[in-house]
Amino acid sequence: MRLRDYTPRGYNARNILILIVPMIVFVVSMSLFFFYTHVEQVNAKLSRAVADELSFVMRHHEEKPEDWDSIAKAMSDAGLMSLTFTPGVTQLDPPRGNACCDQLRDEMSIRFPQGNWAYRYLPDDFLTIRILGPRGLYEARMDRKRVIIITAHIFIVWSVAFGVLLLLTSYLFLRNQVRSILQLSWAADAFGRGEDMPNFKPSGAIEVRKAARSLLRMRNRIRRYADQRTAMLAGVSHDLRTPLARLKLELALAPKDYDTVPAKKDIEEMERMLDGYLAFARGEEGEQPVQSDLVEVTREAVMAASARSKLELVAPAPVPLRLRQLAMKRAIANLANNAADHGSQVRVTIANTPGEGIVTIEDNGPGIPPENYEDAFRPFSRLDASRNQNVSGVGLGLTISRDTARAHGGDVTLGKSELGGLRATIRIPLDTERPRGMGEEED
Repeated sequence: MRLRDYTPRGYNARNILILIVPMIVFVVSMSLFFFYTHVEQVNAKLSRAVADELSFVMRHHEEKPEDWDSIAKAMSDAGLMSLTFTPGVTQLDPPRGNACCDQLRDEMSIRFPQGNWAYRYLPDDFLTIRILGPRGLYEARMDRKRVIIITAHIFIVWSVAFGVLLLLTSYLFLRNQVRSILQLSWAADAFGRGEDMPNFKPSGAIEVRKAARSLLRMRNRIRRYADQRTAMLAGVSHDLRTPLARLKLELALAPKDYDTVPAKKDIEEMERMLDGYLAFARGEEGEQPVQSDLVEVTREAVMAASARSKLELVAPAPVPLRLRQLAMKRAIANLANNAADHGSQVRVTIANTPGEGIVTIEDNGPGIPPENYEDAFRPFSRLDASRNQNVSGVGLGLTISRDTARAHGGDVTLGKSELGGLRATIRIPLDTERPRGMGEEED
């Protein structure tokens, strides 16, 4: 059991949680501290003052009964309490209403230890206290604010209000920071798919800007390396094509009784090998992704394979996503042609699952042992299984297909086909929502 199993995974959600938890702890702690220190102390002092006033009134009345009217009037004029006295009462009837605070009960118990007193809240927020004395029943009626703070909840209200305001302000600030991280993440994926992203600019905190600049520098270094590799191989290809052209010319001028067929086949094979090497090195670097339909791209890519084997195409509604069309057609065509070379029946299935488009190509050929699946993707790999017998090529078809799929953020995997042969599956993630500020330039 780990803490991260119970916490949000998103950066924004975690930041909000980091804000909310301390804020809740702070508000609860301050509220408890406020009530158990300040509020209780103030209520105790207010209750002590009321109990002292009632004790003074009773003692003075016992000593000087003739002053009762003046005492009651003085207390009423001062706004402290309204006093009444009923002589001859020997039994205490508690007033109706709700119980009062514990502090008043404690103070009354100290001033009147005989227990001949009772108090209740009235529905109109007034407090009634009855005390049974030697001469009769004393009754005091006062505002309950005299014994208890009734505005203490305002502290909590303001604390919560300021807490919400702070959370809202922090959320708006963090949202901008998270947007910069999302833009950086989206740009990294776009660069990996070969998109230029001219609108991308480093933004956000210093650390995020630094990471974005590092990403841009890395992209430029990779592009320079790819351009240099492509240029070198293109030069090699050009240099090799010149002697090949001379050889073809010499074969064309050779005597008619000379058998030139094997030599011509070797030259054609060498040209195909050069084309394959150059295509592998170039990888359609200059092509930009465009909005495409995976179904239509696949249908065009497998046309050549349909002429060499019985091909079945199973396609749902259009699957829109951003593709480098030429590169993806080449990748799918490589897999379809490979299946047609080794099987008489080929089935191509296109599926639109949540988050990705899937192209599955199956054949009824001899297949590949599972332990050799990854070896088949290695450049220039020529497995010794029966699938490679009398089949031309340089061993780059699967490699180019996987590189193309990975350049689009997906992958190519191999498996056992229901038709009995090999199953190749291309998975391409569907378009994700671009963060704000990452829109495309107008065409």
